[in-house]
Amino acid sequence: MDALIPRPRLCVAPGAVHVPGWLGLDEQRRLVAACRAWATGPVPIRRTRLPNGGVMSVRTVCVGWHWKPYAYTRTADDVNGARVAAFPDWMVELGRRALAAAYEDERAGDGYTPDTALINFYDAQAKLGMHQDKDERSSAPVVSLTVGDTCVFRFGNTETRTKPYTDLELASGDLFVFGGPSRYAYHGVPRILPGTGDPATGLTAGRLNITMRVTGLTEPG
Repeated sequence: MDALIPRPRLCVAPGAVHVPGWLGLDEQRRLVAACRAWATGPVPIRRTRLPNGGVMSVRTVCVGWHWKPYAYTRTADDVNGARVAAFPDWMVELGRRALAAAYEDERAGDGYTPDTALINFYDAQAKLGMHQDKDERSSAPVVSLTVGDTCVFRFGNTETRTKPYTDLELASGDLFVFGGPSRYAYHGVPRILPGTGDPATGLTAGRLNITMRVTGLTEPG
């Protein structure tokens, strides 16, 4: 059997970097276990209802701060009114290591203190339209991790949802960071590739996407 050819690190745009296979299997399993626990509460995973009445096809659970279109709060008033789970210290360290790896600079993560994560679960039919992550009051980079099935990830420009954009595949264990000039680039997930994940991660189907952000918010939110 031919050996797998390592996928190279790719700078997609200034400040936007794809690092394939960054998470080892043990860390992927840890993330799956943590996400499963958060999915049960205190605020359970749900499909977010948009202001126009539509419902997102991805299912979402949050830690640190609760996101609803288009704001962060400490309590999930649109779900059950409970306060979301605290953002764990080990994820802060993971975020700092991610920046150092993406930007190939051991100091790149210094001072980076993410305080929220949106965990999206995609089944085989789920997708996410082109959007900007702009509800934060901080322009610190977004750290995105994939576990499970591969997705087609569309990374665009900061001006429009349309072209130019780049389509690439994010597989289990991949890291994607976007900051600097690309922090507010439009991005989305047009397609999931079912059956491409490794059950050894603890996820037998679907894709988990964990995105860490710095909200720039303080209490009471």
